[in-house]
Amino acid sequence: MGQETAAGRPRRRLDPTVGKARAMVGNLLGLKTTGKNRVVENPPLILIGCSGGPDSLALAAVCAFFARRGEVRVGAVVVDHQMQDGSAAVAQAAAAQLRSLGLSPVVVRTVDLEDDGVGPEAAARAARFAALDATALELGARNVLLGHTLDDQAESVLLGLARGSGTRSLAGMRERRGMYLRPFLRLRRDETLAICDALELEPWHDPTNQDNTYLRVRVRQNVLPFLGRELGPGIAESLARSASILGHDADCLDQLAAAEYEKLAERSTGNSAANSAENKAENGVETSALNPAPREIALAEDALRGLPPALRMRVLALAAVELGGVQPSLERLGSAENLLARKGSAGPVQLAGKVSAWRISRNQVVPQESRSYGKLVLRRST
Repeated sequence: MGQETAAGRPRRRLDPTVGKARAMVGNLLGLKTTGKNRVVENPPLILIGCSGGPDSLALAAVCAFFARRGEVRVGAVVVDHQMQDGSAAVAQAAAAQLRSLGLSPVVVRTVDLEDDGVGPEAAARAARFAALDATALELGARNVLLGHTLDDQAESVLLGLARGSGTRSLAGMRERRGMYLRPFLRLRRDETLAICDALELEPWHDPTNQDNTYLRVRVRQNVLPFLGRELGPGIAESLARSASILGHDADCLDQLAAAEYEKLAERSTGNSAANSAENKAENGVETSALNPAPREIALAEDALRGLPPALRMRVLALAAVELGGVQPSLERLGSAENLLARKGSAGPVQLAGKVSAWRISRNQVVPQESRSYGKLVLRRST
């Protein structure tokens, strides 16, 4: 016999998949799923990024359990990308279902996509995260939780392999990155559907997830099933496991590169790169009138040459991103790296986001005490 509630009604047996998902969320947030809950006077707010689809709706419902225990407040953000007819109605329906679960506040954000040649999927992702960032800041949220699953992770790894990507891309999505948390990266997509069924939720099924014009959909519907048939079951789990291993490696390399970058970066808000300690911003410090974003960054050539290639490429990428660019491609980074050989052109080499790199040519008369002497200089054009 099952246990009874205080009112004498039979207590509903907990679905095992729901219990598994609760444990995943609880472990990531440091919350218990059983026993007496702690009384919190001002519980922190966490937000769920929710499209209304099965994965994010299941996550919202699981997190609502912790809100009822009173240790956290749980709200949600629904982003309307305006990419389909009727998207506003879908967003409002998702918001209504989230409110019925007890989530508060529930905010709907409508975004305009800026496709600068990166494609609609990348443009939608950029707009979505900008909306999530802004809402989290506005509401004072501690964390934003996303519903990506093990299947999403496996697809990301395969897409990275197809592009010939490096360690960071092959590492896929991290369970914890800044304020963003992904507790379902060890949960399968069919399990989120099972959670929706168990909790009698009504998820929205995005029609683009059946559109084979999207590469990710072809990977999901064709490539992964083919690999499963040819290589045996468990291919998605194996890919996700590889991502986890590579993620630790990528984190280590990123930390080492960030430390080297802070040693080498000489920032200037003017037209020449300045070697000024007071202009060096610490990681995480926002630019302001007293600490403006640099226009140029100079990196000592000899020091760059002395770095292992894995760190050298990351240092160059960090400079490009700090100047307001985007992550440069491997080919562009390689072209910038070739400037260090001092053979052929001294540049400029165009990276990304209006950022270019060049070195001072030996044919130029530059005093050795000049701030640019012996430096690779990266500049953002206006």
